[in-house]
Amino acid sequence: MLALGKLLELTLAGREPAEKTQTTVEGVRLRWLSEGALEVRPPEARDNGSDVLLSSGIHGNETAPIELLDRLLHDIARGDLKPRARILFLFGNPEAMRRGERYLETDVNRLFNGRHEQSSGPEALRAAELEQLARSFFSLPDRSRLHYDLHTAIRGSKIEQFALYPWKEGRQHSRRELARLRAAGMEAVLLQNKNSITFSAFTYEQLGAEAFTLELGKARPFGQNQGVNVSRLETRLKQIIEGDEPETESLDGLQLFSVSREVIKHSDAFILHLPADVENFSELKKGYLLAEDIAKSRWVIEEEGARIIFPNPKVKNGLRAGILIVPTTDAGLA
Repeated sequence: MLALGKLLELTLAGREPAEKTQTTVEGVRLRWLSEGALEVRPPEARDNGSDVLLSSGIHGNETAPIELLDRLLHDIARGDLKPRARILFLFGNPEAMRRGERYLETDVNRLFNGRHEQSSGPEALRAAELEQLARSFFSLPDRSRLHYDLHTAIRGSKIEQFALYPWKEGRQHSRRELARLRAAGMEAVLLQNKNSITFSAFTYEQLGAEAFTLELGKARPFGQNQGVNVSRLETRLKQIIEGDEPETESLDGLQLFSVSREVIKHSDAFILHLPADVENFSELKKGYLLAEDIAKSRWVIEEEGARIIFPNPKVKNGLRAGILIVPTTDAGLA
């Protein structure tokens, strides 16, 4: 196997490869761009006009997606997987990966769409670098653009595998992309309705990609991901890479949600009235006092069918401490 196929090994060791470019016997070119960043380019005759960005490790302790991308890259480097798409593999926060930590100082996935300019430290620099790598990769004209940013969650979830679909004014969510997500094993999709500061929001809003944050299960250390079943996603990613993806329009079994409100922590006095082990997608009854904050008073549940995702009272002041979501329909999809 080509040495560049061992991107994860290089990244965890903090090493730079001696050779920055290598080519497989089938003519697939692997090019090391930066720490944790590798571009895969098929032979020109096989190129189907698709650009696919696959990122993981934005949070360093979310290892199942990292291992998934490592397997795909090994298959490409060995010649077992024969790309027709250009692919950019990104491991988002290498130092946090080496330490087994979610992040070092600042959550990288809250530093996109210009937020890194308001911050400092290594993770702000990394977010800026990731934006530039994505911008350069998606700079070729007249090509389809797809970005899957792969994660696992801090906590358990009543719906284990789900996706977040960013929003941009004047742009409709795609039914075809939702069907692709369903085929990849996603059980639910959250259709967002405001701008965001995550990596997938950056590529969706700024670079015109179809982009998604995928949550694949619960975060576990390297080598302990037997309970995270990514087989359907792995199969679909191989099909996307090789350009032999079956067309599907079915959304059967896919639950759709929209954001009702974000719960923002404004001060150190913030209190979230939920158990520490509450699961994502837990239902909340009308009238329930969800949170209190000296700067923003009270959040009381008013919505029918409200559920909570990503509850985290430990975030920094000014960031969201949870998202209230409600069921929605597929009306309005493009």
